[in-house]
Amino acid sequence: IIKKTGNQSTRYEIVDLSRRVEIEALAERWSGPLHVLVNNAGATPRRRLETPEGIEMQWATNVLGYFWLTRAFQERLIQAAPSRVVNVASYWAGNLELDDPEFKRRRYDNGLAYRQSKQANRMLSAAFADRLRPFNVAVNACHPGDVNSKLSNDLGFGGNESPDQGARTPVWLAVDPAVEGQTGLYFEHMQASSDHLVRDKKALDALYELCLTYA
Repeated sequence: IIKKTGNQSTRYEIVDLSRRVEIEALAERWSGPLHVLVNNAGATPRRRLETPEGIEMQWATNVLGYFWLTRAFQERLIQAAPSRVVNVASYWAGNLELDDPEFKRRRYDNGLAYRQSKQANRMLSAAFADRLRPFNVAVNACHPGDVNSKLSNDLGFGGNESPDQGARTPVWLAVDPAVEGQTGLYFEHMQASSDHLVRDKKALDALYELCLTYA
């Protein structure tokens, strides 16, 4: 990034985003403002795996990781407002079962687990948007594109877009003045798209409260 952009004010952190303890440690050592948070971590293991805390890996990484990061940096986002949260989700979303999000009862299927995690991303974006709107923090979700990656390969797909093409909509949501003030929306190809998954506010609140139960 430094070589390509010439921006010397660049650093990286290595953090396991499936683990709340590591996310909270990152937040504690963070210094300075935070204007944009892009949640993009994803895992689609072909067999059911668990974190050291005993949480199913996809649910922990794809859903709770987003939730914990947003909560951990919420005050910094408020302090830096107007600020933005961008949750990379997918058009391939559905089949969320709040009574069995970790596939303890159902037979694990990584495609089904991925779909429900992306539904949860879109629902939590709307839930956070409602809660952070009074503080001028915008929260939106998006489909990034069909990128050929390890994630898509683990799901049995290829992909016909480059990483740069896949990053186009998330980056646009993160920095473009055209979306200033828009929140609680779902975007595909830099266009807002109707999202039937977020119309049930009781379901949004139930998911948010469920995520709060994970210590």
